[in-house]
Amino acid sequence: MTAFDTGTSRSLQVPPTWLRVLLGVVLILGGIFVLGDIALATLVSTLLIGFVAIAVGAFEVIHAFWTKGWGGFVWQILLGALYIIFGWTVVRQPVSGALILTLVLGLVWLASGFVRMFIAFRHWSQAGWLMLISGAFGVLAGLIILTGWPVTGIWVLGLLLGIDLLSHGVAWLLYGGPLATRAA
Repeated sequence: MTAFDTGTSRSLQVPPTWLRVLLGVVLILGGIFVLGDIALATLVSTLLIGFVAIAVGAFEVIHAFWTKGWGGFVWQILLGALYIIFGWTVVRQPVSGALILTLVLGLVWLASGFVRMFIAFRHWSQAGWLMLISGAFGVLAGLIILTGWPVTGIWVLGLLLGIDLLSHGVAWLLYGGPLATRAA
């Protein structure tokens, strides 16, 4: 893959305050909604992922017919078929799918938490300690999932998703609010 630079690159800009506050509010509301029924949230999330995988697989197969050359065509057909098979399996067996997705999500949350903690230290003067707390929750969520799997696979996914959404939302809300303007 090639990167194209027009010479107009600037350093990353901080999103406007209203956008940071809106993101925080949306994440908090999502967390409250998820915590309303954590087992249902786990199964609904699993089904949604399954249906999305089926749709992505179908688009991948359709796109393969516009690919030039047999090599690209075959690989896109195979990739599309794998997406469809994965999605179909998850939709047909959502509890087993939730267990596998829980394991994968534990690994993702662990990595995401470490990334947020790293970002927190890079932006410490801009209320980075809030992102550090958010990252710590991500690491903690990942560790809880990985150490309790598969026993907690059905309910822990929804619970930790809700907690992570709340903590991340609070971090963004505070980052966009009065603490951020005082630090500037």
